[in-house]
Amino acid sequence: MREAGITRILGLDIGDKRIGVAISDPQGILASPFTIINRWNEAADIQAITDIVSLHQVERVIAGLPLSMDGSLGGQADKVKTFVEGLRSQTRAPVEFRDERLSTVSARRLIRDAKNKKARYDDAIAAAIILQCYLDEGIK
Repeated sequence: MREAGITRILGLDIGDKRIGVAISDPQGILASPFTIINRWNEAADIQAITDIVSLHQVERVIAGLPLSMDGSLGGQADKVKTFVEGLRSQTRAPVEFRDERLSTVSARRLIRDAKNKKARYDDAIAAAIILQCYLDEGIK
């Protein structure tokens, strides 16, 4: 269960080329796609995230962890864990992992179903799906 009083929460879908970013409403009920950070280098990527955390008074960060379908950690999960370690050292906001299996697939399906093929927001939508799953856990 989430702590009382938490306001905005950030969701991250961390990939090799882009980081999808989603943010919750102030009540912590609804996740929305926020932006996409094109990966430049780790320091710049972390700075972009910490800037968002500061500017929007984010109280917690939820990072998607790309587990294999059998639940094991693979190479991409190791990269994400290493990136999050760097992020944790640069922000006071707690950073937690959530299973992100199939979040990008779900995001692409949502875009296709909405017939919004021109937009390249699948990473931000995947982040919103990861964050919404987290938010829904606290509502139950």
